[in-house]
Amino acid sequence: MLSVPLPAYQQMIAHCLEGLPEEACGLLGGDPAAGRVVTCYPARNAAASATLYTVDPKDHLLADRDAERAGGALIGVFHSHTHTDAYPSATDVAQAPDPDWHYVLVSLRDIRPVVRSYRIVDGSVTEEPVVLRSR
Repeated sequence: MLSVPLPAYQQMIAHCLEGLPEEACGLLGGDPAAGRVVTCYPARNAAASATLYTVDPKDHLLADRDAERAGGALIGVFHSHTHTDAYPSATDVAQAPDPDWHYVLVSLRDIRPVVRSYRIVDGSVTEEPVVLRSR
């Protein structure tokens, strides 16, 4: 399960919408043991593409340092799919760097964004619930 505070959830969706027509991306910081997001770190898509994403290395470093400074860690990554379902593509699965991370997809295909989260371990994709909390 991935627990996300409403403000971070809204920030994530807003960043994805602002990134159109390209895919947008960012990182999630918080408590890895509890799957609890504390902070959303919008990042630049270094790939500058509508079909793939690469979190800008500088943004990644800054987010990592900030999460550690706050007593947490980076626990996941999010990115948008501009015209497809919120399900990891073959490229997403191949590029999944950490089996402990949460991989959040924001589909912008329909009028309302759809947010889903996955665990990706050794190429195996498992969906997990996304639970919103007020803080």
